[in-house]
Amino acid sequence: FENQGYVLDNPLPTALPEGSLPEERVTFEKWREDNRKVRSIILDSMTNEIQKQYDRLDDVPSIMLRMKEIYAVPDQHIRYVATKAFFGIKMTEGSCVQSHGVKMLSLVELEDLKAEFDNDTYIDVILQSLPPSYDTFIINYNMNGLEKMIHELINMLVHYEAMTHKSAPTVLVGEASTSKAKDKRVGR
Repeated sequence: FENQGYVLDNPLPTALPEGSLPEERVTFEKWREDNRKVRSIILDSMTNEIQKQYDRLDDVPSIMLRMKEIYAVPDQHIRYVATKAFFGIKMTEGSCVQSHGVKMLSLVELEDLKAEFDNDTYIDVILQSLPPSYDTFIINYNMNGLEKMIHELINMLVHYEAMTHKSAPTVLVGEASTSKAKDKRVGR
């Protein structure tokens, strides 16, 4: 497959034109041979039942196109699932903002699915996904008109969490005791 991947994307030439040059014939024959090898590898990787459906197709691009039509998950569905996750995710109170930020950042990778948003939209969604304990941060962020990139916002949130969500205050617990006051009045 090393030097034969080109047959995956380009259709097999049907015939050589009359008067073709010897180099063109060599290229044509190499193409046919590489197509045959790749086709054999693809068909051998299929079950017999599926193989019968593709056996009549001569060129690799036709096989690949047919397989995509039948087995591929549509981009629209993938984009829907990813955007639903992105817009629906909420950080639970008390959980780590850094983990939440990493999760949100991975969902920002929706650009590969042609679901592009501008940076401000990403920032708004991330801020809206935070629990009420981050309300002060959100108010300050918006009132100060901050404009940060996603990575910068996540770093700010991690810093905010470290400053405000330090370990719970220490409570001293001691043993309860009762004391009886001695009556020191004279004459009793």
